[in-house]
Formats: sequence, structure tokens, C-alpha cells
Amino acid sequence: MQPIIEVKDLSRIFKIKGKWGLGPSKIVEALRGISFQVKTGEIFGLLGPNGAGKTTTLKILTTLLAPTNGQAHVLGFNTFGQEKQIRPRINFIFGGEKGFYWRLNAVETLTFFSDLYEIPPAIQAQRIPKLLDLVGLSAIDAKREIETYSKGMKQKVQIARGLVNDPEVIFYDEPSIGLDPVSAKNFREIVKQLASRGKTIILTTHYMAEAEELCDTIAVIDQGRILTCDSTANIVAGLSDESATLHVSVTALTAEKKSVLDRIRSEYPVAVTPAGEDRVDLRIHFPSQAAAREKSAALFSELEALELHIEKPTLEQAYLNLIQHRNPDGVASIPNH
Repeated sequence: MQPIIEVKDLSRIFKIKGKWGLGPSKIVEALRGISFQVKTGEIFGLLGPNGAGKTTTLKILTTLLAPTNGQAHVLGFNTFGQEKQIRPRINFIFGGEKGFYWRLNAVETLTFFSDLYEIPPAIQAQRIPKLLDLVGLSAIDAKREIETYSKGMKQKVQIARGLVNDPEVIFYDEPSIGLDPVSAKNFREIVKQLASRGKTIILTTHYMAEAEELCDTIAVIDQGRILTCDSTANIVAGLSDESATLHVSVTALTAEKKSVLDRIRSEYPVAVTPAGEDRVDLRIHFPSQAAAREKSAALFSELEALELHIEKPTLEQAYLNLIQHRNPDGVASIPNH
């Protein structure tokens, strides 16, 4: 099957002038020959530190920025030169509060952007109320001026705006910024619904748990280079540190338990967190999964534990391990375990 997005040897160089136009210009390589593919109906995550090249990549894929070298194809069309074939079939949703006309309300905003896509009024009349309901904006709130909205409400309008043309490919640049936990959870459900309908979604986020829950495939980019691109499960399994954290819940620490805890602390890092009037949570960091398993039975007995389990490796652990072991040129160098 033909990939819906194909990026090959893509680079982008910016020439930044000195302050006030004085002094020497600075050359910045935002992208350094990146390549990847995205399948139809896939949720593809693009992760990396600030300044890694994520937004530059999205701007090129959404036809807002020309590449310096290389090519990017979306829906089979070149993003530089065939923009008119791409733009009606995609949409781009960014985090933050830009892109609004503050004196318009949510209904007027969605109507305005629908008109830009030349969507017939009859379709707008059916689609806009459904989009407002989808993102959880009430009929009353939808008729208030956007300048009166909270940051989270503005982000809901952004999400709805990105769906007015029923796009085949949706680009999300940190879309859950400003959302409270309930709204963020609802957003993730929206993304899953869209993917189940065959929409292709490209997502950037700094929330590793969000990426781990949503993304089928993840590319990690840093200093303009792709460090890894694989399924989320493979990245977690392959890049998570072999170390393990044992989570133990115990009742109040008696003298005997404190003695056991002191012994453990002499060998391994331990974090102690109060979890109620008569309960303490311990997180014990072991150098390997095998060491954690070997010690778990004895610790369960000695600490009279209420609960004990070895925490599963996470995308956050894998991501940090990858970023921390890259070399100064932005190339991953994962140590052998």
C-alpha cells in the first residue's frame, strides 16, 4: 500500500540575521535529511525536545514552508509545487491561542473557516453543531466571544476548527496544551475515534503518556535528525533502560520496617512518599529487572507489604534514554546492556 505521507532526505536551513539587521548572519539547520513514512489510518507521533525540528517538519508537510532539499509527499502530491491538491484534504491544529478572531464566537469562527474551504451552507448547518458537541462546547458557550474563553475552551475551538473540512490527514502540534485532565482525556478519545474512521493523524506532544496511549508509530527527532522511527511498543521494549523500579505499599513504618528500609537504602536508591494517614509508598530502583524480581519476595515479607509490583517500562523512560545517549551531532548512541 502506498504511504499517505512520504518524507525523503528532507532538510531545511534558515538564515537568521543579527540583531537589528547588524552583525553576521547565523545559519541554522532545522532539519538535516530526515526520512520517514506514514500509513493511511495511522496515528504517527513526532517527539523531540524544543527546537528539535518538529514544527518545521509539520509546516513543510502542511505546505506552509518550502524545504531546502529533499521531498515530502502528502496524499501522493509534492508539498512544494502541488499545494492546491493537498490543502483542501488536510488540516492543521496547533496548540496555544493563535489563529483566532477574538470578537467572533465559536459558531462564527467555525462558519468563517468553513467558508474558506467553500463548504456549502447546508453541510455547515449539520456539521458545526456536531463538532461543537464533539469537543464539549455548550450552545451557550458557543455564542460567547472567544476573547472571553479560558485557555482550555480556546483549544477546544481549535480542535473543532481543524475538522470543519472533514480532512483525510490531520496534523496536531501540541494540541492538548491548556486542557484540563477531563478535556485532555476527551481529546484522546476524539483522536481515537478519528483514527477508527480511517483518518491519518500526525501528532507532536511533550506528554509522553499521551503519545504512548495514542500513537501506533513514533519518530524521535533531535537537532534536526531522526534518532529512531518504529512502533511505540518496539521503542519502549528496545530503548527502555534495563533497570527496574519496584513499587511497594506498606502500612506505617515501624522500627523493624525502618531497619529494613535503611538496609535497602544502603544498596539502592529509594523514594518514600506518604500515601495517607497509615500508608507509605516506596519506589526502589534496581539496576536490572532480574534484581528487582529476586528481591521482591523477601521485601514483601519483611515490609509486610500491602501491595508490590515491578513498574513496566514506559515511553518516557525510553525517550529519556535515547535523548541522553545521543552524541553532540544529534545521532543516537545507545549503550549495550
